[in-house]
Amino acid sequence: MLATVMYGAGDVRVVNAPDPTLIHPTDAIVRVTQSCICGSDLWPYRDMAATDEGQSMGHEAVGVVEAVGKEVTKVRVGDTVIMPFAYSDGSCDFCAEGLHTACMHGSFFGYGGLNGAQAEALRIPYADGTLFPLHAKIDKALWPSILSLSDVMGTGHHAAHIARVAPGRTVAVIGDGAVGLCAVIAAKRLGAERIILLGRHPTRTVLGREFGATDIVAERGDEAVSRLMELTAGQGAHSVLECVGTEDSMVSALNIVRAGGAIGRVGVPHYQSIPAGQTFVKNVIVGGGPAPVRAYIEELLPDVLEGRIQPGRVFDRTISLSDAAEGYRAMDRREALKVLIAA
Repeated sequence: MLATVMYGAGDVRVVNAPDPTLIHPTDAIVRVTQSCICGSDLWPYRDMAATDEGQSMGHEAVGVVEAVGKEVTKVRVGDTVIMPFAYSDGSCDFCAEGLHTACMHGSFFGYGGLNGAQAEALRIPYADGTLFPLHAKIDKALWPSILSLSDVMGTGHHAAHIARVAPGRTVAVIGDGAVGLCAVIAAKRLGAERIILLGRHPTRTVLGREFGATDIVAERGDEAVSRLMELTAGQGAHSVLECVGTEDSMVSALNIVRAGGAIGRVGVPHYQSIPAGQTFVKNVIVGGGPAPVRAYIEELLPDVLEGRIQPGRVFDRTISLSDAAEGYRAMDRREALKVLIAA
């Protein structure tokens, strides 16, 4: 089969790889019908050291079950399924608490001998706990939004959930990438009265307004902080959704969060620590991490199916698997917001 492998910074190739096979009785094999490139994939694309073995890429997918192990009971051959970016057994204490990314037997696709989702097929450990089967008839136009539930929409929702977004509150979203834009959707869905999007790319912030952003702050750094504080009468935002992952974005989050507020951080962190002074003095809650998107699919799916939210609009380019390298280049150059890979 074909699979996407990264061999170093800027070096993405689509190679022939062994077809996945069932290894454990709890496994399933899924033929991928749609996958995509994540903003987090650009971090290694920009700085990964060269390797001979390479890194299998991709962690978001929708597909069709082609085979199941003898202990799989909740998904069947022929089912169309959403594959969250982390696999989980669905039965440990953490899964029961809705924190599937902390599953005692789980991990992430593309590691531990599993190929990533930017491929023609892949093996799914703990298929019953990981996969979400879709039994409703899905309109073709909805598939990009369905795909977003495997990561970016669930991740934006996680940021909003952790940051305690609620009706009547002011929310600041840092980052106008796909996750940030989905965080705007999530904040609007949860009833935020005001949503301030910090982003400087006009095509993206226009989409952010369509998703529900009431204000745009295009400045950066101290200027962005000053502008947001001006917009909030010097108080700051009740909830800050940090969707970038850099030290600068976290410092901005700490500077703009209201006293007694909360920060939901979901950008993969590329910094070592969070300054403690402001969190203490301002009584600020900081939380977040890898989103347990498996726990959120059931809540978010009806809104997608009914058209109340349209997170699939973050996909602005569709390519074939053989063109994956070009998809990476387009996202790295900001020529595309998020690239969908169609079978």
